[in-house]
Amino acid sequence: MTQTIAPRVRTLVLLILAVAGALLAGAAPASAHAALTGSDPAQGAVVDTAPSRVSLTFSEPVAVGDDSVRVLDPKGERVDKGEPANPSGTTYSVPLVSGLPDGTYTVAYQVVSADSHPVAGAFTFSIGAPSETTVPVDAQASDDGLVGWLYGFGRYISYAGFVVLVGGAAFVLACWGPGARVRAVQRLVVAGWLALTAATLGLLMLRGSYTTSGKVGDVFDLELLGDVLQTKTGAALVSRLLLLAAAALFIAVLFGAYARTADAGDPDHPAEGDGGEPDKRDLTFGLALGGTVVAAGLAASWAMSEHASQGLQAGVAMPVDVVHLLAVAAWLGGLTALLVALYRAPVETPVGRDAVRRFSRLAFGSVVVLAVTGVYQSWRQLGSWSAFTDTRYGQLLLVKIALVAVMVAVAFLSRRWTQRLADARVSAAAGEAERAESAEVSERAAAAEGSDRDEEGEETEASERAEEEKQPAGAVPAEASAKSGASATSENSKASKASDGASPAADAEASEAFAASDGASTASDADKAESGPDAVRAAQLARQRAATEAARQKRLRDADPNRFGLRRSVLAEAGVAVVLLAVTTVLTQTEPGRTEQDAKAAAATSSSASATGQGSGAVSLTMPFDTGGANGKGVVSVDLDPAQTGDNSLHIYVEGPDGTPVDVPEVKIALTLAAQDIGPLPVAPDHITTGHWSASGVQIPMAGDWKVEVTVRTSDIDQVTVSKNAQIG
Repeated sequence: MTQTIAPRVRTLVLLILAVAGALLAGAAPASAHAALTGSDPAQGAVVDTAPSRVSLTFSEPVAVGDDSVRVLDPKGERVDKGEPANPSGTTYSVPLVSGLPDGTYTVAYQVVSADSHPVAGAFTFSIGAPSETTVPVDAQASDDGLVGWLYGFGRYISYAGFVVLVGGAAFVLACWGPGARVRAVQRLVVAGWLALTAATLGLLMLRGSYTTSGKVGDVFDLELLGDVLQTKTGAALVSRLLLLAAAALFIAVLFGAYARTADAGDPDHPAEGDGGEPDKRDLTFGLALGGTVVAAGLAASWAMSEHASQGLQAGVAMPVDVVHLLAVAAWLGGLTALLVALYRAPVETPVGRDAVRRFSRLAFGSVVVLAVTGVYQSWRQLGSWSAFTDTRYGQLLLVKIALVAVMVAVAFLSRRWTQRLADARVSAAAGEAERAESAEVSERAAAAEGSDRDEEGEETEASERAEEEKQPAGAVPAEASAKSGASATSENSKASKASDGASPAADAEASEAFAASDGASTASDADKAESGPDAVRAAQLARQRAATEAARQKRLRDADPNRFGLRRSVLAEAGVAVVLLAVTTVLTQTEPGRTEQDAKAAAATSSSASATGQGSGAVSLTMPFDTGGANGKGVVSVDLDPAQTGDNSLHIYVEGPDGTPVDVPEVKIALTLAAQDIGPLPVAPDHITTGHWSASGVQIPMAGDWKVEVTVRTSDIDQVTVSKNAQIG
């Protein structure tokens, strides 16, 4: 049966890997998690006078370098000067040379979002009137080429290695202690460690090129590597390598000292010390505690540098993400270890039904944790039901949920096969007990029959001795002689029967006595036989018989229909898990639905403002907001006219995600000129109509780069402050 299964297993594994590869290939140009939500001048805007700087506003903080923002004139010459600055919040600006002529200018940017993904793009604005330009507007991101694909593949391998390493070790400690002695399980866990270590080193080398040029030649640029080590992502990768060194020590103890304490003779019980061996309990507790700390640290290296570290409730999201990753590893990694145990465990150390039941309980708990943490993460990254279908992140999340549902359904079948396997074991044990009891009854009957025969023999001897006493001294009749011979024969027969009914210990004693009676010559012959070629031949035959017996037992075990069904269902679970892990990797590289919808809302508001005449003042700012509560998302626009020193009129417009005006309980404005330590200057606008507030006589004391802060309150407890910088005066 094994020969029939093997080709099918290989075909299924190749199919699963092909699907995972297709998903990764389709995810090569990873979507960034930060989005451009506004600019000054705005995209496609036509301004009367040349601006002194260009400002870009993103949905989250980004990392900028010397060439992160470039402004090109119609001939393709750079007109920006100096390095990009971060005047406030998520707004970044670059100064321009003075006296720019009329024409169309191109702004190209390439930054790194706070969750480690590169962001690239370009747009145009015009001074005076639009003109022809030789600069292409499309900007190719650094993650679109070979380096981007390799980086995405490295991320997948790192996730897979983490899952196998943590899940395999958890399976041994929590479910199947004797598995620490199984070579196949040891190789699986070590392979997970090697994969995670190699992938982390690869990501560290690729990081510099991935976030800048995207060229393969820059992978080995030591200057770029030094820059990477100073970033949050670089620090997370280095921390992961240090934790992997601690994980190597954990693996050495797990498959060394712990494996020696495991009870290989009982496959259904983990290695736990009894009351007289506290060292075993201490070792198990120490490994469980240390392993949990190392695993949590490895998971935190992702949580502190990616999605969870930015956006709403980052302080809550990071611990939740750590728990989510640990639950994924316990479920999928433990499932992989169970699959290896079912197919590769030796005959003398089979994975027992109780071990499968323990893993079933562990997997169920992991699924519950995944459901709770997944709901929170989905709300945080999507923000609305419409994002499930309107954004790529939401669509991928639906695919992930469907795959999890399939895995849970297959796991239910695995539980049924486990129960059948347990029932079969109970039936076999009952049959064995009946056979043992029958054999014991037979032995007792044989012993009773032998005792009756001994009593008859003693009575015969007593009568013969009485007859001999009646004969004269020295006379031995022929009949007595014959009887004596018969008696001797009877004695030998009785001795033989007694020997047949004796215990193995009695047989051993008889054998020793027989050997002793042979004398020194027999011992000498035995020594010659042991030292000769016959001993080698006997050892070879013994090994052959042992191998044949092991193969026979393995065939019998594999022929069990319940175990065969369990193998197939676990293999199907593992196949779905491979695809699920690929989808998760793509999901972590995709722009969250909340960010994507905010960017679309900001663009729609900017277009509607231009069409309705809003933003006709000297300064017009557009800022998306999200208070985190019900109906807490929208866009706020601020118009300041004439944006000069002295009196100014201020108009505020609040719109929902669909662009319709909405009212909120409170809107406040504060103006700050940090360079001169002026402010914040509060402004209390009056409500004019739905979604419109206004204030007149707003005093701007001096010209400069002013920070405009808008506080929007959507309920009694939900409010948020967004800000943007503008050149006033």
